[in-house]
Amino acid sequence: MPPLEDPDRLAAFKDALANWSFSDYIQFDLPEEADKWIRRHLGNVTLKDIGRRMHEHVASGGEIDEVPETRSGWCEQYEYHHDLRFLIQGKEVYVETRLHYWVPIIADESWILVVNIHGR
Repeated sequence: MPPLEDPDRLAAFKDALANWSFSDYIQFDLPEEADKWIRRHLGNVTLKDIGRRMHEHVASGGEIDEVPETRSGWCEQYEYHHDLRFLIQGKEVYVETRLHYWVPIIADESWILVVNIHGR
């Protein structure tokens, strides 16, 4: 997957992640299968913990993949979706997101919607 390199989208994504401790900046709208996977494989890890780990992953140099959106129902609203892959409790976790931002990028205005989480 190609990494997110667009300076505006990258700045917006990092800004939203930096606000991980506030629920408005990383929101979750997960399918039932994702909730079940989290409970089964990650136990007591909360969604807030996952948001913090997303931030730590990117802050430590981890990549954000940028994928052109082609799926019906999504491509009408989003040009891209963004994926993160990192470890939680020794398990490889895949997090699919939608970035909400406006140009010019203003601190504390961008936010991320997490739409799926599962193992790899």
